[in-house]
Amino acid sequence: MQQTAMFTGIIPPVSTIFTAEGQLDKQGTAALIDDMIAAGVDGLFFLGSGGEFSQLNAEERKAIARFAIEHVDRRVPVLIGTGGTNARETIELSQHAQQAGADGIVVINPYYWKVSEQNLVGYFQQVADSVTLPVMLYNFPALTGQDLTPALVKTLVDSRQNIVGIKDTIDSVAHLRSMIQTVKAAHPHFTVLCGYDDHLFNTLLLGGDGAISASGNFAPQISVKLLEAFRDGDLALAAHYHQTLLQIPQIYQLDTPFVNVIKEAIVLCGRAVSTHVLPPASPLDEAGKARLKSLLQQLKLC
Repeated sequence: MQQTAMFTGIIPPVSTIFTAEGQLDKQGTAALIDDMIAAGVDGLFFLGSGGEFSQLNAEERKAIARFAIEHVDRRVPVLIGTGGTNARETIELSQHAQQAGADGIVVINPYYWKVSEQNLVGYFQQVADSVTLPVMLYNFPALTGQDLTPALVKTLVDSRQNIVGIKDTIDSVAHLRSMIQTVKAAHPHFTVLCGYDDHLFNTLLLGGDGAISASGNFAPQISVKLLEAFRDGDLALAAHYHQTLLQIPQIYQLDTPFVNVIKEAIVLCGRAVSTHVLPPASPLDEAGKARLKSLLQQLKLC
C-alpha cells in the first residue's frame, strides 16, 4: 500500500472560466491555471463546486477535464471532480478522467437521495473499483445533506487501497480532528484536506495535510505562504497569514452560490477574465461588487 500521503498542500478548486455564451473560455482558464502554478500551488482540482460541475452536462465536464489536463501538462498533479447524483455517470466520468491522464479523481456523495450507509459504502466502492486512479472523497454536508463520518470513511479506506484522501468541506474543527484521529491514525498515507480557507492552520496543527479552498483562485499566495511558514516551523508567521484567511469566508456570503464572487475577486486581484457564470447562478450585482472590493482592500489582497 502507498505509505506516503498523496495530494498534499495547497490544491485550489479551479474556477471554470466561461465565455458570455456559456462555453469554456480556454484562454481565460489557461491564464488562471498558469497564475496559480506560478504562485507555487501543490496541485489543481477541476470541476468541483467552484468549477460549476453541477451546472454542466457530462460531455461538457469531459471537455473541461481534457483541456485542463492538457494545459497543466504535468506541471502539478491534476484532480478531476467526477461525482454527481448517479453512479453510472460518476463511473463514466471517472474512467474518462483516467483515460485523459488525470492524477486522481474527487468524488462527492450523491446529493439528491439520502443514501443508507450500506448503499453509500457500496457507491464509493463501485467508483473506486472502476478505475486504478487514486480516489479522493469529497465531504460537503451543507450541500449534500449527508455527512461522510470519520467512521464511514475509515470503513472505505480499510476496504479499498485507492481511496487515498478526503476534501472535508465542513466548518468544524472537531470533524477535521476526528477525521485525522480516526482515519489517518490507521492509515498514515491518507490525506486530510480542509475545504474552508479559515481551517487550513487548524488542519495543519492537527496533523492534516493542507487545503482545497476557494481563495486559491484569487489569493493563492496567502495559503501557499502559510503552509511554507508552517513547514519551516515558523508558527508566528503562519498565524499572521491565518489572520487573513480567517476573514476570507465573509466574502462568500455576498451571494449564493458564490461562484460569481470568486470570479469577480479574480478580476479585482489583477487577472482580467470573464466573470460569466452558469444558471442558476447569476452575475454579482453592483452593490455586491462594491462590498467585495472593499473587503479585498481591507484584507490587502488587491
